[in-house]
Amino acid sequence: MKTIFNVQLYKNRKIVWFVSFSLSLISIIGMVICFKSPIINAPLNLGLEYTGGTQIILERSCNDDCIQLNTIDISNKIISLKNVDKNFRLHNSPNLTRSQIQLLDNSKLISIRLPFLSADQSEAVVSEVNKSFGPFINANTSVEIIGPSLGKQLLYSSLISLFFAFLGIALYINFRYDRRFSFLALLALFHDVIIVCGVFSWLGYFYDVEIDSLFAVSLLTIAGYSVNNTVVVFDRIREKSLIEKNLSFKYQIDQAVSSTLTRTLYTSFTTLLPLICILIWGGSTLYWFSFSLIIGVVAGSWSSIALAPSLLSSTSKKEID
Repeated sequence: MKTIFNVQLYKNRKIVWFVSFSLSLISIIGMVICFKSPIINAPLNLGLEYTGGTQIILERSCNDDCIQLNTIDISNKIISLKNVDKNFRLHNSPNLTRSQIQLLDNSKLISIRLPFLSADQSEAVVSEVNKSFGPFINANTSVEIIGPSLGKQLLYSSLISLFFAFLGIALYINFRYDRRFSFLALLALFHDVIIVCGVFSWLGYFYDVEIDSLFAVSLLTIAGYSVNNTVVVFDRIREKSLIEKNLSFKYQIDQAVSSTLTRTLYTSFTTLLPLICILIWGGSTLYWFSFSLIIGVVAGSWSSIALAPSLLSSTSKKEID
């Protein structure tokens, strides 16, 4: 089959390695800095789902025609409390910028998640939100404390799900290919995950961006996408090695990558389109979820068509006959 692109991957392999190594190193440095930070104290800035906090649920006193609200307006109103309410002027007062707002049931229910609040601070939040976005049905107002043990259990469950997902992928690749192929496919997978985590570690350090359970879901999705792309490229490499026996292994890889490059770019582009739409119009709840998927798709495409094949091409010393 005639190829549109003529990729010289083996010739430019050092550039590929430098780019991937640099991005991975920057990502690891970001996670180390977050871990050393006394505020974050973890490789990533964990959200309230993992650290615990206070959850306030308010039900508006309106029928089916409730006026639509904006989560940003509610968040800004809560943040303003640190300047106007005495309960939030204390030295150890909670960081109100970490508030997570969700609108449920067509804006009839408002779910507010904040760091641990005292009873007076919780009342101040309810009162301030009621002034601008009420009235509320007081009997249905709920203030709950999400303990740190529950958050740790959720974090533990997320890590376990990631571990078994990666283990299943490793077993599948090891069964389908030899150890050399499977090792490089897993290396490309970890490369993608590290880059995504690194981006969010820097965002968490400089902009207080937190990760939640949706971030774990995005990592699972990225893992599947990355491995799928790598498997397609490796299948073509194995096919070329059987057909083009007169070429050395590294040139077989160049031809295989050239023939799959168009397919990979089209797949990545069509995957990015809906993710970008979700990023723009999906609201605050799905914003960082779609952002992590976009980073993962880009990193996964790069590792599948550049990093993994370039590493594979350097494992053979066979020359052209």
